Amino acid sequence: MFSSRHALGLYTVNAIYGDTITMPCPLEVPDGLMFGKWKYEMPNGSPVFIAFRSSTKKHVQYDDVPDYKDRLSLSENYTLSIKNARISDEKRFVCMLVTEDDVSEEPTIVKVFKQPSQPEILHQANLLETEKLQMLGECVSRDSYPEGNVTWYKNGRVLQPVDDVVVINLQKIVDRTTGLFTMTSSLQYMPTKEDLNAKFSCIVTYYGPSGQKTMQSEPVVFDVHYPTEKVTIQVLPQSSTIKEGDNITLKCSGNGNPPPQEFLFYIPGETEGIRGSDTYVMTDVRRNATGEYKCSLTDKSMMDSTTITVHYLDLQLTPSGEVTKQIGEALPVSCTISSSRNATVFWIKDNTRMQTSPSFSSLQYQDAGNYVCETTLQEVEGLRKRQTLKLIVEGKPQIKMTKKTNTNKMSKTIICHVEGFPKPAVQWTVTGSGSILNKTEETKYVNGKFSSKIVIAPEENVTLTCIAENELERTVTSMNVSAISIPEYDETEDRGDDNSEKVNDQAKLIVGIVVGLLLVALIAGVVYWLYVKKSKTASKHVDKDLGNIEENKKLEENNHKSET
Repeated sequence: MFSSRHALGLYTVNAIYGDTITMPCPLEVPDGLMFGKWKYEMPNGSPVFIAFRSSTKKHVQYDDVPDYKDRLSLSENYTLSIKNARISDEKRFVCMLVTEDDVSEEPTIVKVFKQPSQPEILHQANLLETEKLQMLGECVSRDSYPEGNVTWYKNGRVLQPVDDVVVINLQKIVDRTTGLFTMTSSLQYMPTKEDLNAKFSCIVTYYGPSGQKTMQSEPVVFDVHYPTEKVTIQVLPQSSTIKEGDNITLKCSGNGNPPPQEFLFYIPGETEGIRGSDTYVMTDVRRNATGEYKCSLTDKSMMDSTTITVHYLDLQLTPSGEVTKQIGEALPVSCTISSSRNATVFWIKDNTRMQTSPSFSSLQYQDAGNYVCETTLQEVEGLRKRQTLKLIVEGKPQIKMTKKTNTNKMSKTIICHVEGFPKPAVQWTVTGSGSILNKTEETKYVNGKFSSKIVIAPEENVTLTCIAENELERTVTSMNVSAISIPEYDETEDRGDDNSEKVNDQAKLIVGIVVGLLLVALIAGVVYWLYVKKSKTASKHVDKDLGNIEENKKLEENNHKSET
């Protein structure tokens, strides 16, 4: 309950609807007071008495006024209380104090206020369509006194009326029984696509005992339908590079609401669009899928396009697989690359990367192995190709024998140097008298080469034979070895192929010396024959010359032994 003095000097009491109205008598109680009364004034000015109290008999009486039956209470200080305040209680009440000599009166104005119900938006539209003025809803706030006002808001900002865009109609209806007002404000609205997810609300403004107040409704969001204005095509997954074998999906979308569900897809090589949903799936794509792809609405409007490049990488190794060649043969090798971009090529032999590409003008055993030609497109993850060449280099056994006298001068080491593939099996045979001091030893087989050796102490001249045999051929080589007591030229173990020409030159030199000695012997015979004819003492000289011939024969035999 609020009370105040009006600007015109009148007392005003503000009451809340349904509460108790309490009106103190504005007059001071005079001496000799006989009684006091309360009345209210009708609109035409006529009074209606409602309560009486005697100051002497302490008697209280309430007049028979139907609107105030059982609602009134008058205290000893002449304060009038009215229970269950109604709108009809908004009147001009007067307090009267009566003495024998005088009657005093003072009016009080009663104002009744009723807070309305929280506004709510009713009859909401199911959806809104752009470019169309339509009823959005009605904002209703009930049981207000005095009457209030309704304002519409979008996203917290006031919606002002605009012809054919924002149309607002407000109705205020009073209940004849209660005197309370119901405010109903309808909103017609022409939305745009920006109104999607916009929050609409309404606020009721009303008056209370303490002044103006507001109350807001719960916000409402409407589904706004608008046509597609743009079509977009996408490639999924979104990757900068697509390679052969990938699966890709074309997704077409429109910016309308609701979005379109069907499209036409235009595929390279197809004259007509393919009707389907918003996706078109391509599996295990090949290089011929490279090209421009388009999609449009089913009415062939609003088209968008994108270009797809399917990267590829081809590798052709010639020859490839398992290849068997003979030692010394030539083998052209080529690794040809075809790709959508520049490719990086490298070679690997037996798991080791090579610095250059292989080239075989004359195959050697060390050329055998597993060759891999590999290529990649660095910009395209996962695009890698490789092919393998397994090269087998075959050769029949080649033998070279060397000998040397050991440092103890009691034995000799004979080595059989063998070259060939598949690996030859080696056997030794000894002709002559001599003891083999240890078993045959073989070195490791590397690049088609290995050695087999024996140590022997020959008591006389012997012949050693080395036999090497593989799937291709059987090769036999022999070497004469002098008795341990006879010094001879050593062929050292480390003498390799590079020294073969020198060895041959030395052999030729020995043969030349032998031939020279034979020529000397022949000349000596001729001279001797001439001498016999001229000399009478031929017998003596013949014996001497024959002795020389025998010595020459022995020299020749020794030379032959040295040669071996």
